[in-house]
Amino acid sequence: MVEIELKIDPAFSSIKVIIQAQALDAQVEDLMQRISEPQPRLLIGFQEDRVEILDPAEITRIYAAQQKVYASAARGTYLLRLRLYELEERLERDGFLRISNSELINLRKVKNFDLSISGTIYVQFQNGEHTYVSRRYVTKIKSALGI
Repeated sequence: MVEIELKIDPAFSSIKVIIQAQALDAQVEDLMQRISEPQPRLLIGFQEDRVEILDPAEITRIYAAQQKVYASAARGTYLLRLRLYELEERLERDGFLRISNSELINLRKVKNFDLSISGTIYVQFQNGEHTYVSRRYVTKIKSALGI
């Protein structure tokens, strides 16, 4: 459980955040990271002549194709102007996981993983899309899922 206490005092010239916890665990580290994160969590996507703000929660997968990076979302496919490794770092805490050298998936949009295919994993998304985990990433994915 997280307890929040707010103290407003005109004597303070800046904001000060104090985290008190029994131990430095993953939850505390995540909270510290979120508080100190300087970059916005939203992404800018380009579609034809439009620029749209994308909420990572709406994105199913992000993939590289033909030297460009795209995001697949409910409203369509968008061109992104960030590199895949930059997106991986930015979206890791939002439930995104790299499944190949050219693709990240949003775990919150996955319907199921099919492990029956020898040496790889078939990923089925809630919207009907699908993809495969590359052989090189199978062990990492199983570890991340606790399998």
